Amino acid sequence: MPDRPSAGDESTLLRWMRLEIGRINDGVVAERRRLSELIREEHPSSVTKGGNRYDFDRQVLLRLEQALPGELQRRLRLPILFYFDSTVPGSFFLADEAAVRALQCLEEISSLRRLQCGRLWIAKPLVYDIMNRYPTAVQIMMG
Repeated sequence: MPDRPSAGDESTLLRWMRLEIGRINDGVVAERRRLSELIREEHPSSVTKGGNRYDFDRQVLLRLEQALPGELQRRLRLPILFYFDSTVPGSFFLADEAAVRALQCLEEISSLRRLQCGRLWIAKPLVYDIMNRYPTAVQIMMG
């Protein structure tokens, strides 16, 4: 079959990788919601890209509400998304100014840090530590 692409063909591999990344990202929230909205709900939740319900930990939301100023509660969309980029293996990046500001208010990252070219790179161990402290309020997305 000469018209069948080989498994080693670069375009075939790229299509396969996109499919796999899509499957991995199925658990990521499709529509991030404002902290100020979520906190008013008895059972705060959203929907994942895969169509499943994603429940937020209410206690974590209450901690965030207590620690963040009202203006930031209205701007911050949850979950905070860190992005994986295979070209930078030791870090994830944020692309959301409100998330950066929230993490600064929570003293998780330095107040001197700023987005550069729309991204703020943070070492993986620090991101994992943040995820452990704020379960359900932080997710990692494959790029």
